[in-house]
Amino acid sequence: MTAFTHVPRRPLRRRLAFVGAVAAGGLLLAGCGGSDDAKGMDHASAKGSATSEATTGPAAGAFNDADVRFAQMMIPHHEQALAMAALADDRASDARITSLAGRIEKAQDPEIATLKSWLRGWGKPEKPSSGGMGGMDGMEHGSGSKSDMGGMMSGEDMRKLEAAKGSAFDRAFASMMIDHHQGAIAMAKDEKKNGRNAKAKKLADDVVKNQSTEVATLRTLLDRL
Repeated sequence: MTAFTHVPRRPLRRRLAFVGAVAAGGLLLAGCGGSDDAKGMDHASAKGSATSEATTGPAAGAFNDADVRFAQMMIPHHEQALAMAALADDRASDARITSLAGRIEKAQDPEIATLKSWLRGWGKPEKPSSGGMGGMDGMEHGSGSKSDMGGMMSGEDMRKLEAAKGSAFDRAFASMMIDHHQGAIAMAKDEKKNGRNAKAKKLADDVVKNQSTEVATLRTLLDRL
């Protein structure tokens, strides 16, 4: 799998260089206060904060290959979500899209750090060995089709999203994020079923709950755009 460019921690909305690097290989949404869409996403955001508190720090205890695979796959998945969210800042026209993109940035950047810390604690690499994980190699920067791994967008998808503006961007972003979230949910369900580490399984459970709520809200939002 092609490595994602590491970006120093700084305000995510200003990571234009990061976006440009990730967009080529595959680049991830709630409402503003007061709308029905916002209520559901506010609830998900509150649960996301609880998730962060419950899962940060070393993932002590026993772990297995499913835990390692979950962490290794979720890192690039989250990185693509951040790249997608960064695009919304100067392209989205609907405040609900901009608001959700900001929530994604705040929630998933810390989770990437947590997942990486777990892998270090387990003595495992951040990336699987070449050919060691089905679908991961499809995330190459020049790929024109979607990866088989967890709803990842292809380079072509991301170029289209980067080129869109206004309502066209809003619709594309919502549609792509639904697919992206569904991929994360599938990976998280696999971790819940096959994983062993308690913190990893807790994070997976929260991903299923929170992102399922966001998918339902995004579908409603997409119908209104």
